[in-house]
Amino acid sequence: MEDNKFFSKLEASVRESCKIDNELFEKFDVKRGLRNSDGTGVLVGLTNIGDVVGYKKEGDKVVAVPGRLLYRGIDIEDITHGFQKDNRHGFDETVYLLLTGHLPNKNELDEFSAHMAPLRALPDHFVKDMILSMKGKDVLNMLARSVLGLYTLDENPDDISLDNMIKQTLNLIAKFPSIVAYSYQALKHAYQGKTLSIRHPQEKMSTAENFLHLIRGDCAAYTKLEADLLDLALVLHAEHGGGNNSTFTMRVTSSSETDIYSSVTSAIGSLKGPLHGGANLKVLEMMEDMKRHVKNWSSEKDVEEYLLRILNKKANDFSGKIYGIGHAVYTISDPRATLLKVKARELAVEKGRLEEFELYSLVEKLTPEVFRVFKGEKSTKVVCINVDFYSGFVYSCIGIPKELFTPLFAIARVSGWCTHRIEELTFSAKRIIRPAFKNVYGKHEYIPINERS
Repeated sequence: MEDNKFFSKLEASVRESCKIDNELFEKFDVKRGLRNSDGTGVLVGLTNIGDVVGYKKEGDKVVAVPGRLLYRGIDIEDITHGFQKDNRHGFDETVYLLLTGHLPNKNELDEFSAHMAPLRALPDHFVKDMILSMKGKDVLNMLARSVLGLYTLDENPDDISLDNMIKQTLNLIAKFPSIVAYSYQALKHAYQGKTLSIRHPQEKMSTAENFLHLIRGDCAAYTKLEADLLDLALVLHAEHGGGNNSTFTMRVTSSSETDIYSSVTSAIGSLKGPLHGGANLKVLEMMEDMKRHVKNWSSEKDVEEYLLRILNKKANDFSGKIYGIGHAVYTISDPRATLLKVKARELAVEKGRLEEFELYSLVEKLTPEVFRVFKGEKSTKVVCINVDFYSGFVYSCIGIPKELFTPLFAIARVSGWCTHRIEELTFSAKRIIRPAFKNVYGKHEYIPINERS
């Protein structure tokens, strides 16, 4: 009881000390969340890597435009349609593009893939000591721990010369799928009573095929369409500009010239947050609740009523949020969601889940108007689905367990993270990132301990 009283008093003091009046943010023109008053992001850096386009400025007005995502100046739609037209996987090509700034020719791509393939393997003692022996209930936490463990295997972990950073980057990108797959196998064995299956990475498989092999078995255990969808998801999640939370975290920590393993671990910590990387699971949980409570999945009236109940905090998790809807930059459309939806329908047909897919499509169709009605006739806010809306559905159709949804995001995004680190540390005018915070606590005098109340 005494401990509870102590903690309650301490908590009240901490809470009071953290209070800052909202009007002070306006008084001192503080950009909360590094957002301008019109919703656009505060410009804090320059990059050659990715570009996220969702609006344009016309004078003082912000005008929404159809979303575009560019990797090294090339539209993600063109990249995706290019490798899909050739009936091949595109993740290696995407990683090469992000790192070098140009698309590889066939010989360059073959050499790159051949270099990456053997790097997937993890030392046996590392797997045993870092992953299997040290139990964990969250795959991302196990990944972060393992990344820090890789520091001890690196002969030059603190070397930030360009050639060493490239070597470290390729090693991390190649090893992420293996670490995630082994961490999941360890988790399900330790906490779910399942068989422990540690398989060797296959050098002739693509990254998507290899990951499915590691978590599910030989190539007969998955279909070509499943592997194609997973590859597409990896390509779409590989990069999203320097301003997304985890990439910005990567650049902040890298700017201090710390080692790559510490920086990547900080980015993983950012991605783990439900406001960033965990949204696809939230979408899946919301849709599961909708399937239980909406009798007629094809009824616009029934679905609209359920969506309004969510917004009024009377359904799902009572947060008032329709997950997978809305984005910090995209308003009219998220190009990643558009590309994923096309292939998601094919997968739904293959898996006999077309009715469920149509429910997702109906929610996508109805939500903008439901949101407008909820906000009122004067509302000008435009919302659209984001990539998280269909990615959880795709992963569930493939048979990927929920514990791997956000780790898959990390497997893809580590390529973008590391590319941004290299750019941050090779700037000709590089500086440690150090924004300003204004202290509004006021001046207080020191009181001797025997005079304090």
